[in-house]
Amino acid sequence: MQALHHDDPPRIGPHVTLGRLDDEPEHTAAERRFIVRGADGERTFLLRIPRHGTDPTRWAIEAEGARRLSIPGLLPVEEVGGGPAELPWCTAPYVPALPLPAALRAHGGPLPGPVVQALGAALARTLATAHAQGVTHAGLSPAAVLLTADGPRLSCFGAVRAAAPDGEHRSGLPGLDSGSLAPEQAAGGRPRPPGDVYALGAVLAYAATGHTVPERDELPGFLREPVTACLSRDPARRPQAQQLFPHPEPAAHAATVLDTATPSPIPLPASVVVALAHQSAQVLAAELPVPAHRIDR
Repeated sequence: MQALHHDDPPRIGPHVTLGRLDDEPEHTAAERRFIVRGADGERTFLLRIPRHGTDPTRWAIEAEGARRLSIPGLLPVEEVGGGPAELPWCTAPYVPALPLPAALRAHGGPLPGPVVQALGAALARTLATAHAQGVTHAGLSPAAVLLTADGPRLSCFGAVRAAAPDGEHRSGLPGLDSGSLAPEQAAGGRPRPPGDVYALGAVLAYAATGHTVPERDELPGFLREPVTACLSRDPARRPQAQQLFPHPEPAAHAATVLDTATPSPIPLPASVVVALAHQSAQVLAAELPVPAHRIDR
C-alpha cells in the first residue's frame, strides 16, 4: 500500500482512503486504485475511479457492466457509485494485491519461468471464459493484472472502450500501455477478443522480460511461440485464448472452476508473498484520517 499524496482524495463517496494501490510514478494503470475503509469503519475495499482524461460517464457504464459479470479471475465489482458532483467509483472486497509491475519490482526483476507459465494459463482461462460469454475485457495490460495469494485478478475492465469514443484513434490513451494495445484497436477498431489475446502476449512478455515488446530471443523458450503468435499484427493469425497453455482437467473440476468467481492460485516468489504480507499488515495497522471533502470532477 502506497502512502497518500496531497492530491489524493481523503474520501471517495462514503469511503475513507487509507492508501494507494499503485506507486506514484506508475502511470500505466487505466484507472486510479485506492484501498479504502467503508462507512461503517469495519469493511475494507479496493476502490477504483477513472483516470484524468477518461470519460467518467463511459467509465461508469463499463463498471456497471463488470458488476453484472461473474467470471473467474475478473476482479469483481460489488458496488458502483458517484453522482453529479463527484467522479464515479466502484468497489471490490479487499484482498492484498500487487499490480504486476509492483510484483516485478518486489522480486527485483522478471518473474521465474514457472510463475509466468502459471500466470499465462490462469489469464488465458479467464479470457477464454469471458470470450465464451461474448465479453471482451478491453483493458488488459501489465498494470491491470493484480497478483493475490488466491490467483491473478484482472482489473481495468473496459478501459479502451471508456477512454475513447468508438472510431477515435486510440494510441496514447490515458493510462494504457501502448505495447499492450492491439494495432487494430490503436487504429480505432472496436475491442474484440483477438485484441485481448494480443494484450495477453504483451503481459506475458512483460512478466518474463520486464517490457511488453521484447525481441524474440529475449523470451524464454516456452514463451517464444505463444507470445509471438499472440503479438501477430494480423488478428486472424492469433490463437484463441482457450488454445493457450492448455491444462486438461477432470470434467467435474472444470465445471466447478467455470461456475464460481474464484480465481485459481498460482505459485508466487517468496519476495512477492512478503510484499503482499507487508501490504496486509499496513492495512490492518492503518488509522482512519480525519474526514474531509469528497473528490470533485
